[in-house]
Amino acid sequence: MKIVVNDKRELVTAAKKLLAYSGYRKSLAFYGPMGAGKTTFIKVICRVLGAEDIVSSPTFTLVNEYRTKNGQVLYHLDFFRIKDKSEVLDFGIEEYFSSGSYCFMEWPEMIEDMLPEESVRIRITAGRGNQRILDIS
Repeated sequence: MKIVVNDKRELVTAAKKLLAYSGYRKSLAFYGPMGAGKTTFIKVICRVLGAEDIVSSPTFTLVNEYRTKNGQVLYHLDFFRIKDKSEVLDFGIEEYFSSGSYCFMEWPEMIEDMLPEESVRIRITAGRGNQRILDIS
């Protein structure tokens, strides 16, 4: 599936399409270079899901936890600073994946072989101007 976002005003619609496509799958892995819009898109998805917390990049904390209006937990993980896969095992990555909660992951290539098999993979590339192209598999 491919979603083209031409303007930030289209992000909510794109987020809804992605959530509909992902269905029961709650591990969403976002790929793309620095500045591609991974964090921005995750913020919008969390807002669509009803997150009440301020959504920010967990680059230094590795994991941020957000709560929705109905008490649902959303996890936002960032593996950019991971040097060794044992680091993610130490903070209990398996527990996040098996929680039944959404796990939105930035820089998943750092732990590719540890991702749940059913993970939705979203590759974000820049198009012309502010356009972003999301290739989803």
